[in-house]
Amino acid sequence: MAELQKEKFPEIQGGGSLMIAWQVKGKQVLVIGGGEVAAGRIVHLLNADAVVTVICPSTGLNPEVSYRIAQKQVMHINRTFLPSDLGDREWSMVLVAIDDPAASTQIWKLCKQKRIVANIADVPPECDFYFGSVHRDGPLQIMVSTNGKGPRLASMIRRFIAKKLPSNAGRAIESIGELRVKLRQVAPRPEEGPKRMSWMKDVSDEYSWEEMCEMTEEDMTNLLKFYGPNKVPSFDELRGMRASAAEAAKADVFDGSFGFSVGA
Repeated sequence: MAELQKEKFPEIQGGGSLMIAWQVKGKQVLVIGGGEVAAGRIVHLLNADAVVTVICPSTGLNPEVSYRIAQKQVMHINRTFLPSDLGDREWSMVLVAIDDPAASTQIWKLCKQKRIVANIADVPPECDFYFGSVHRDGPLQIMVSTNGKGPRLASMIRRFIAKKLPSNAGRAIESIGELRVKLRQVAPRPEEGPKRMSWMKDVSDEYSWEEMCEMTEEDMTNLLKFYGPNKVPSFDELRGMRASAAEAAKADVFDGSFGFSVGA
């Protein structure tokens, strides 16, 4: 029995991180520091639609952070960090990127006292979470993490993975997302959840990346007609339906003639 379970269930590999897509849209995030590392953190946060506040003297801002401030993409407090800043508002997280190890550790301890998750740049023991190397293509996000052991290696691995992906992966995922929204409109009842999931799995298995990218609104409408009988047509069938509809529409167009002519 033990051998059977060992083969059936995955082995546990302790020491990893919980990889999650943290939703910070509209949430308050504090960045302490204004250099190159802070600039990278800010990009990640803005891409996730967070509301970002940067605390750093203007003399310590690098060009990119200055640009974000000038464009009003982030709020800026022009001074060094004060302990009272942590009580200023309800922070979802605090990111520290300053060249002062003692001050960074002090901020970390303050965050722990206030139960605010924090990341102290380049100090893994003082991090509730790590930033990885991220590949982004529209809705597709792939993060590679070495759990703080080798950030540069994470970047190399991320580039290797990105080269192996189809160039249109993001567009294909957009199409799948649009189809899922339309399917929920066709089959909105909660009890249809298992059927929806099973049918979408079959759709994803049936079509290639290229075919998903080529799918039009008309194709999606035609595809949804097969949800009821729980079938998935080939892409050639979908194109055939599209062509037939175009021919029918063309035949219905009145060209102005009545089949006869009137002589002078």
